[in-house]
Amino acid sequence: MGKKSLARVLSDSQAKAIGRNIRTSPRKLNLVAQTIRGKRAEAALNELTFSPRLVAIEVKKVLESAIANAENNHDLDVDDLVVTEASVGKNMILKRFHARARGRGASIEKPFSQITIVVEEKPAEKEEPKKKPAAKKTTAKKAAPARAKETA
Repeated sequence: MGKKSLARVLSDSQAKAIGRNIRTSPRKLNLVAQTIRGKRAEAALNELTFSPRLVAIEVKKVLESAIANAENNHDLDVDDLVVTEASVGKNMILKRFHARARGRGASIEKPFSQITIVVEEKPAEKEEPKKKPAAKKTTAKKAAPARAKETA
């Protein structure tokens, strides 16, 4: 009895984690999410560790969860993970009121948001070191006679 399980939405080289009910607005959360999109997982963790924004702690927890899901559930190599998607969405809103003059009230909205992080295994491409072009050599012998002519 029971429901049939849904087909896997992500590819075999991807893993996902969702952080819900994060107590900040989606606009502020998206600023942190932008800093990790497209980066390697290790670089993204470093970025979040040293970020001055308080919500970066919550995003780091979700990223660590996505990395753990990739390693334990999908047998992906942790060293080759890249953050392919970091999407932010709205969640619930706490509605409060603030008493104002003449018996009136003003509404206060305290928004919550959620973040979805998808990591994908992409092997690192090793780049060959580029050769520097040969520097042009200027000799003092050529420049010296020109100066001698000008002074004469």
